[in-house]
Amino acid sequence: MTATIIDGKKVASLIRAECRDRVRALTRATGKQPGLAVVLVGNDPASAVYVRNKIRACESAGVQSFSYHLPSHTGTATLVDLIEQLNQDANVDGVLVQLPLPPHVDMTQVLEAISPHKDIDGFHLYNVGGLVTGNTVFSPCTPYGVVKLLESQNICIEGQNVVVVGASNIVGKPMALMLMHRNATVAICHAKTRDLAQFTILADILVVAAGQPGLIGAQMVKRGAVVIDVGINRLPDGHITGDVVFDEVKERASHITPVPGGVGPMTVTMLLVNTIDSAERRAGIVPKGLLCGS
Repeated sequence: MTATIIDGKKVASLIRAECRDRVRALTRATGKQPGLAVVLVGNDPASAVYVRNKIRACESAGVQSFSYHLPSHTGTATLVDLIEQLNQDANVDGVLVQLPLPPHVDMTQVLEAISPHKDIDGFHLYNVGGLVTGNTVFSPCTPYGVVKLLESQNICIEGQNVVVVGASNIVGKPMALMLMHRNATVAICHAKTRDLAQFTILADILVVAAGQPGLIGAQMVKRGAVVIDVGINRLPDGHITGDVVFDEVKERASHITPVPGGVGPMTVTMLLVNTIDSAERRAGIVPKGLLCGS
């Protein structure tokens, strides 16, 4: 068996085409383009690249982008003041603060300052809590993207045994909750899990988001499992790799995502979907891209 490669670039491209159609329709109906405000604090090179990618994605979909690049010494109060201005700005439908923030900035206070109805990253406590009940306004973009990848392949989630490796607030925990709402049986593994393989070998769907290159080899994967590799790791030689030993695991899995080119393109794409959802909602239109209840 050689796995079907889930092409995240292709799926993301199809969704972005739908996004462009939605933006054109919304602009015709309201005379206003959706708007995304992106806030970057400091000069972290990786963060700057991520912000540029998000702005380019906005432009390609017809979403206005408003970029705010603040110096690294910016304090929490100044950042919160800016966010409160953006919360009140009628041209802004989504507010994104690029993480990580400088160590002196209170990240929790900053994220909680963003209006839950403009929190297109899904990090506000209101949206995090909503994941538990299934009533969140916005779902975090990376787990949202994983669900859409599974749907694109018509992979059944209901009744499946799912193992999520990694328990972060950004990917692992929300991923587990979102799959539970689709009636999967979910186990979460983390750095303290003993004998990781005894869990992963039982997974019909294995989602790996541990940030540890080469963590999952073929002997840890059930034959015919679906393997979603969320990890993005830069090796000393500059190459990018995931958490899964791709060449080994693809010979056991039924479906697998590559790194790069798998989950990564979906994250920015779902950011666009959330922004357009927000704009439609604010215009009194029922959003087409809602995850919960769709």
